Amino acid sequence: MKSTILSRRDLDFLLYEWLRVEELTAMERFAEHSRETFDGVLDLCEQLAERYFAPHNKLSDAQEPTFDGTAVTVIPEVKAAIEAFAKADLVGMSFDAELGGAQLPVTVAQAGFAWISAANTSTSGYLMLTIANANLIAEFGSPEQIEAFVKPMLAGRFTGTMALSETQAGSSLADITTRAEPQADGSYRVYGTKMWISGAEHEMTENIVNLVLAKIPGGPAGTKGISLFIVPKFTPDGARNAVAISGLNHKMGQRGITNTVLNFDGAVGYLVGEPHRGLTYMFRMMNEARLGVGMGAVALGYTGYLKSLDYARERPQGRLVKDPSTPQVPIIAHADVKRMLLAQKAYVEGALGLALYCARLTDVGDHALLDILTPIAKSWPSQWCLEANSLAIQVLGGYGYTREYDVEQHYRDNRLNPIHEGTHGIQSLDLLGRKVTQNGGASLTALSERIAETVRAGGADPLAAQLDAAWQRMVEVTAAMFAGGDMAATMANSAIYLEAFGHIVIAWIWLEQYLAAAGRDGDFYEGKRQAARYFFRYELPRTYPQMDLLASLDRTTLDMQEDWF
Repeated sequence: MKSTILSRRDLDFLLYEWLRVEELTAMERFAEHSRETFDGVLDLCEQLAERYFAPHNKLSDAQEPTFDGTAVTVIPEVKAAIEAFAKADLVGMSFDAELGGAQLPVTVAQAGFAWISAANTSTSGYLMLTIANANLIAEFGSPEQIEAFVKPMLAGRFTGTMALSETQAGSSLADITTRAEPQADGSYRVYGTKMWISGAEHEMTENIVNLVLAKIPGGPAGTKGISLFIVPKFTPDGARNAVAISGLNHKMGQRGITNTVLNFDGAVGYLVGEPHRGLTYMFRMMNEARLGVGMGAVALGYTGYLKSLDYARERPQGRLVKDPSTPQVPIIAHADVKRMLLAQKAYVEGALGLALYCARLTDVGDHALLDILTPIAKSWPSQWCLEANSLAIQVLGGYGYTREYDVEQHYRDNRLNPIHEGTHGIQSLDLLGRKVTQNGGASLTALSERIAETVRAGGADPLAAQLDAAWQRMVEVTAAMFAGGDMAATMANSAIYLEAFGHIVIAWIWLEQYLAAAGRDGDFYEGKRQAARYFFRYELPRTYPQMDLLASLDRTTLDMQEDWF
């Protein structure tokens, strides 16, 4: 029986037939690995997902964490799943061997973790944050900090968080007020309150390692004065730190992971790296988290697609001809249901391809291309895999809208992903305002070259010509938007730019998959080719009216006055 959590067949195609991850073993870092070890990790993650994570997904949604004013209580199945993942040595699967990691390619680690996210996004959130936290400290922390905090996190004894936002500042980190007072022993005392901090209180591990943005008094104003601190729940000598929550936030979805208001009342903190460079360091974790959020959105969209596909194959309803004597057919036989399933397939398999492609860029160190694709890899799945979840509900009809079926929860869980770790608006400002112009447009040029390679590989295929035309139009529009010299008008519709840009990027990923499937027989490959055709015929044409609007530097939203609402 095929899993409805994720498709191992699709993962194998993407990893081995398209991205050729076995070639990474030629690199010194991955020389100890082989397809056998890669498959072993994928098998293990699938088994853990099925046994420990999926079974309590609905339970942790219904019985969300509680806070009695002193302690937070989480259902025991969450701890059991986290411990099982840690005991399998998977927390550190992509970390350096000297830290206790397995030095697996990030591409394989992300594919494996996708099973965990699809099975239970809330419980996987504790792990995703811990891994990203450990990566940051491993890169920028001192040897003592790595020994005290990273190694216990990789062993599963500690979990980690990122504490950025504050109630009055939101995403505007220049306006944070949390401060860190230097002490004679080299430590700091941290004062302030953070909001929306996931995983910041529970009793499931020995310690919680909070990475906190704060300002040292007397430092530069704005973001240039932000420093980064490790503020653990318990200090290395075992003392309870002055870190406490004042309450839990109650969310529409992803209810199984604690989300807190976190208070620091003179808590002991340890400076990471140099003073006033905290935001630079934190971007290491933020970018990893953004890619993780994108993959999490893919996972939720994918499992919803598989469950609606399974339902459509089994649910008899209606007839293909208006003859009462004919038997009912499964709803998958109806053209409109096929349309909804095909749309889901195009969204989730395209987005999974992009997420794994970005992971491979991390493995080979192609930072220019990764930079420009990161806002797409975060935001596009958050928008369109959420739409896949909406279509999954529609396929199930009234049943899809009930709590007895999983798809309504997947939609609620996925609705957070367009918001956290940088909203669509923030990602669009980053893409248009920074990434396409940075270093003289080097990242945009790198992407153009990669798309051109795919177009050339497509030869005379009509899909190649369609992609080439759309991308060339996007490049022209980008130049036109900056030519006028009015940055307010240029940036006014950045969210539309992000959506059009993202759709063309996914079309490119689909052409890549289409070419990887060329000349291969069987239902799987026919499905790949048909999904690619769907995307080019139904989705890519959306971008042309959007690009026309962008090129006109339309001021409708910019000129709207507050009093007119």
